[in-house]
Amino acid sequence: MYADELKKIKEKGLYRSLTAHLPGEGPVIYIDQKPYLSFSSNNYLGLANHPGIIKEGQSALEKYGSGSGSSRLIAGTTPLHAELEQSIARFKKTEAALSFSSGYLANLALMTALPEEGDLLLADRFNHASLMDGCRLSRADFKVFRHKDIDQLGKLLSKKKSGQSAFIVTEGVFSMDGDIAPLPEIVKLAKQFQATLILDDAHGFGVMGSHGRGTAEHFGIESDMEIQMGTLGKAVGVHGAFVAGSHLLIELLINRAKPFIYTTALPAAIPAMCIASLNILASTPSLRAALIKNQDYFCEGLIESGFSIQNHHTPIIPILIGDAEKTVEFSRALFDAGIFIPAIRPPTVPRGTSRLRVSLSALHSQEHIDICLNHLKICGKKFGIL
Repeated sequence: MYADELKKIKEKGLYRSLTAHLPGEGPVIYIDQKPYLSFSSNNYLGLANHPGIIKEGQSALEKYGSGSGSSRLIAGTTPLHAELEQSIARFKKTEAALSFSSGYLANLALMTALPEEGDLLLADRFNHASLMDGCRLSRADFKVFRHKDIDQLGKLLSKKKSGQSAFIVTEGVFSMDGDIAPLPEIVKLAKQFQATLILDDAHGFGVMGSHGRGTAEHFGIESDMEIQMGTLGKAVGVHGAFVAGSHLLIELLINRAKPFIYTTALPAAIPAMCIASLNILASTPSLRAALIKNQDYFCEGLIESGFSIQNHHTPIIPILIGDAEKTVEFSRALFDAGIFIPAIRPPTVPRGTSRLRVSLSALHSQEHIDICLNHLKICGKKFGIL
């Protein structure tokens, strides 16, 4: 049975395998002892290997040990967990925050703890799989609206029954396209129809906004955000996730969210490193400035080479290929040239939209970007993209 299923996957050009790599200096990684320039990591600010953050983790390991040994509600909460959540709330300018072991768990927690049976739950079609899975597991009436389609969202909300609670779920920066949700328009609809907006800002947190507080700061509407999820394994460079909002929201999640209640707590070294990273993030705006500079330079180079791109406002730049097998071949040709950009294929993205998903970092130098652009142009011509 397994062999037959794997054969079908391979025939569709959707077969995947794991690639082990070791970190080198900056965006360089080593695979089978060979160096590659990585343009695929979500380590947007280059903090994952920061010596100050690593030092805090080492100190916490020595003091607290390697594991928490329990869920948060039994014996897994340390002072560092509480300090991390206070740090997140201060940074996000919210009343409170709650940390989770992953963004997937945080989204499952929100979707299964907040909407109740009979509620209306509306989600953007391109939302992350964790949001969509959470929506399906909820007891609410779940409907999907077309990607960033404000008109359709408004029509769905207008059909809300009298007294029915409604939730709108969207990413801030969409993980595969790198485009930005029309948050001001969504907020306006949420207010008009008295709906609750849940924002997944996994790829916006630490990157968007003048202080890196996320997509809501980018639009200047932070005070309108009731529920925000963010991750600690992307721009923050460590691991885990959080939900930020009111004290009552966090208290409810602690008491109702099964992915929080029944999960072993993060080892104390993780909160220690996250705290250190948040301090660096808040005090070093030059990191975001370097990232923005790289985004602009890379996108200008793509356009000059003849590539058609839709997004150049975030570190995620998709290069649409279309056919899954051709995308794999394109990625393999780049790999042979020392560039690491894995192919993104269904079911991660819709059929016919396979792509190279470029993720830029503040650590990329202009030379790194020039090398990547050169090989993208060569391969683009080779595979008929240009």
